[in-house]
Amino acid sequence: MAKTKTTKTEEQLRKKVRKKVEAGDYTSRQIQVLKGLEAVRKRPGMYIGSTAARGLHHLVYEVVDNSVDEAMAGYCTHIEVALLPDGSVTVSDDGRGIPVDLHPTEKVPGVELALTTLHAGGKFDKQSYKVSGGLHGVGVSVVNALSEWLEAEVRRDGHVWRQHFQRGLKTDDLARGEKTDETGTTIRFRPDPEIFTELRFNFDTLVGRLRELAYLNRGTRILITDEREEEPRVEDFQFDGGIVQFVEYLRGKKTPLHPDVIDVEGTQDDVEVQLAMQYTDGYNEDTFTFVNNINTHEGGTHLTGFKAALTRTINSYAEKNNLLKKGDPGLSGDDVREGLTAVLSVKVLEPQFEGQTKTKLGNSEVRGIVESLVNDKLSTWLEETPSAGRSIIDKAVQAARAREAARKARDLTRKRSALETGILPGKLADCSITDPGLSEIFIVEGDSAGGSAKQGRNRSFQAILPLRGKILNVEKARIDKILSNEEIRAMITAIGAGIGEEFDLAEARYHKIILMTDADVDGAHIRTLLLTFFFRQMKELIEAGYIYIAQPPLYRVHKGKQEFYCYTEEEREAIIERFSDGKGRSGIGVQRYKGLGEMNPDQLWETTMNPEKRTLLQVTIDEATAASRLFEDLMGEDVDPRREFIEKNARYVKNLDV
Repeated sequence: MAKTKTTKTEEQLRKKVRKKVEAGDYTSRQIQVLKGLEAVRKRPGMYIGSTAARGLHHLVYEVVDNSVDEAMAGYCTHIEVALLPDGSVTVSDDGRGIPVDLHPTEKVPGVELALTTLHAGGKFDKQSYKVSGGLHGVGVSVVNALSEWLEAEVRRDGHVWRQHFQRGLKTDDLARGEKTDETGTTIRFRPDPEIFTELRFNFDTLVGRLRELAYLNRGTRILITDEREEEPRVEDFQFDGGIVQFVEYLRGKKTPLHPDVIDVEGTQDDVEVQLAMQYTDGYNEDTFTFVNNINTHEGGTHLTGFKAALTRTINSYAEKNNLLKKGDPGLSGDDVREGLTAVLSVKVLEPQFEGQTKTKLGNSEVRGIVESLVNDKLSTWLEETPSAGRSIIDKAVQAARAREAARKARDLTRKRSALETGILPGKLADCSITDPGLSEIFIVEGDSAGGSAKQGRNRSFQAILPLRGKILNVEKARIDKILSNEEIRAMITAIGAGIGEEFDLAEARYHKIILMTDADVDGAHIRTLLLTFFFRQMKELIEAGYIYIAQPPLYRVHKGKQEFYCYTEEEREAIIERFSDGKGRSGIGVQRYKGLGEMNPDQLWETTMNPEKRTLLQVTIDEATAASRLFEDLMGEDVDPRREFIEKNARYVKNLDV
């Protein structure tokens, strides 16, 4: 074999590399081994997503999911969650109880093993649990690792067993206590302030998830109590109708096209499918999918199968019964789903999720199973209820006509304004940077505020789009009417990602879309209308984290040459108190900003637009089902839900202009 000749340049390079290695002293000494639960505390975001509010609530979900797995296995009927005054949480169930006997190889009690070891659980052999949501075996051990302390109480084998932990480490051995005939597990923990930036649980956030779980697990009672206030708040959920009742809840006050919810159930090749659906007189589709109780908001093969079956079955029924008139456009998937409220829940032995978030199902076999089952059951239902079938077809045909009208209007608009060549709305003051990741657009209420924003902005990366008046409430409109609204068309064109079937997130021209409205009632209404539009027509922008809400100040407090901008009543009073220094309020000026147009361009930049000083609220969808119901309540046709919402939340209002 010929020997490779080493050039002088190569030898010099090797010497440099050797010197760098010696200087860095990179040996096996530098390889850290994180034992036990140290890895979780070192990188908590890898296990719970974040150390802010979302991750905090995830701790509760992990413990509750273990109890729900017991319910799915048929051993648990009652789950209780309590938020306690000291910041801790208790989750209790009447399941079998975590095993307390010694593990044959690890030689420690099962409960200790489950709480201190990653990937230790009874969900891998498919004997203890046929299906489960927590398939990685890291749930309760991660909660233990990220808690200041955790107490486990197990009721089984005729006794109560207890063990205490601190930051993932046991402080005592498992102790056998008093006798009992009951079975179950109680976990109480307090999140670690060394880990979390947010430590207060939001009751309503937890209620949304627990309600969802109660619907998905028919007959299981889930109760949550907030004991942090003088008067405890309690929510008690038990739904014997399961996802049928879930659809009725999600439907809200919309009028159904047929009285009974369509209920489809079946099992094939160990895949259990449950579908509940109902058509309403609304214009938006609300379809939610779950796999083993996990909300798969990105969809997957089960959703693809459902959509394909629905489109084929509705079209087949329409053609068979001559319900399409000559000249009517064919019914697309969007047409047959207009006004649909549906919940699809599947139970899969070995679910394969795409990515780390477990929000998109990848099992290819599930598509065919769902498609076949839905096609068969829905066809039968349509044949047995012909009047409902006609109502559904009529609505789909109207949607198709509106879609066709909207398409023609778009084509006409494109020809008229040459959108294909990139002509943007005249009112848009665009930025000079073309990189979407560095660009942001402020959607501003009114020409006055728009003028201040245009003068105060940084033109290189900040674009301004002023809107005149209130945009259309898209909760009450079809796509043709939506696209006839000038302000909405301007937003669609400026953002550049399209709408509906044409939407493409990759084409978005800005990765920060900031809603900047006045701090008064009208401003709040406009902001709600905008959020409704994005949620219903461009939800992908919210899911990608592109939508933000600006936080302009409410007050400017000044004395002499000193001035402060205040964002709350409390801040204003604190500044006034500091200025007065116990000598009265003479010489202290307070300016209330009712509109952005009242601020000078430099003030608007300094307080609301400057990335180094501003505060932005990112819009997220933590509970899609709750969000959909809320938009229906606030923006739908029925007045009563709005009145109830206002009455329930009026006590939280701090700034109201009348």
